[in-house]
Amino acid sequence: MESNDVIAVSTNYISGYRITKVFGTVWGITVRSRGIGGNMMAGLRSLKGGEIKEYITLLNDARNVAMTRLKEEARTLGANALIDVRFDSSDFAQIMTEIVAYGTAVIITPSGKEGDLVSLS
Repeated sequence: MESNDVIAVSTNYISGYRITKVFGTVWGITVRSRGIGGNMMAGLRSLKGGEIKEYITLLNDARNVAMTRLKEEARTLGANALIDVRFDSSDFAQIMTEIVAYGTAVIITPSGKEGDLVSLS
């Protein structure tokens, strides 16, 4: 692990590491809106049914931005890992989507045992 990398996992432990400090919950947020052209294309696609690629791209990009901001927030606190990472989303005025990535910022150190599972529980 490089010194500026932040490990992010959905579990409340990281195998082979132990948690030495807990900073608490942090989050990364982005709000996105598809432009009028993208909304028109998505609307046309929805008429025939099936996957709407414009929104898949929008949501994938938004999740990546939210995760990047989450890791930056953890790094700002001095954390080198995030545990129990989750995503949430909501819509505003039927034209904007908020994506939130959140988790618990921690400092981890190698435990010396690959199978060692140390958690907050």
